Amino acid sequence: MSLRIRQIVLAARDLSTTVAQLQAVFGVTVCYRDPDVSHFGLENALFAIGHQGGVQFLEVVSPVRENTTAGRHLNRHGDSGYMLILQTDDLARDRERLKGLGVRIVWESTYPDISAVHLHPKDIGAAIVSLDQAIPYDSWRWAGPDWQQHVNKTGAQRVVSVNVAARDPIAMMQRWAKVLGVDAGSDRPGASCIDIQNGALRFEAADADVIVGFEITVPEPQAAFDRARALGLPVEGNAITICGTRFTLPD
Repeated sequence: MSLRIRQIVLAARDLSTTVAQLQAVFGVTVCYRDPDVSHFGLENALFAIGHQGGVQFLEVVSPVRENTTAGRHLNRHGDSGYMLILQTDDLARDRERLKGLGVRIVWESTYPDISAVHLHPKDIGAAIVSLDQAIPYDSWRWAGPDWQQHVNKTGAQRVVSVNVAARDPIAMMQRWAKVLGVDAGSDRPGASCIDIQNGALRFEAADADVIVGFEITVPEPQAAFDRARALGLPVEGNAITICGTRFTLPD
């Protein structure tokens, strides 16, 4: 079974400001603005994050009309992590497991080159999680027709892990593991973790259930910290806060 982090999604009230901050700090460029997200009452921007062994994507969404799912999320949590897209190698198998668990699908789509299901956040917890199967494996329809031109050729960027906050992190970890069909475990005392292909899903204690951060490698971490400080963004230890979300940059 193959399951990897393919796209991370932030929800922001101010799309243009968040996009500008991400561009300045991480040196990325917008690869696509998807007109189809207007169906959800949103506007968006996507960035390609390059690394050896595959390309991942960072998306920012912002509501453009009232009473949207993203808008309600913003009302509860403010600017924050909103959605996680995991790439699977067998969506048909996953559908059978989800059906057996009674997990509701809130949106689904099927194209010749990609199929996807969005899981109801109340049935997994903390976020909207999507399972997507792309054919061929390294393609990604959601990022537009020319995302390859925006990939950092150094191969130094990679989303290493997703940090999920939960009132009960162990129970949340176990639920995610069951829904995703993977093993749950802990990599160190006090830190619950699910290992997946080339990455990890980490669960930490908090007073709300929401995605709170990502660990992401960048070519020159210190330069990213300097650019963040110049913008007045919070920098604490090896983490930068953008869009209410902690981006941890390993050395």
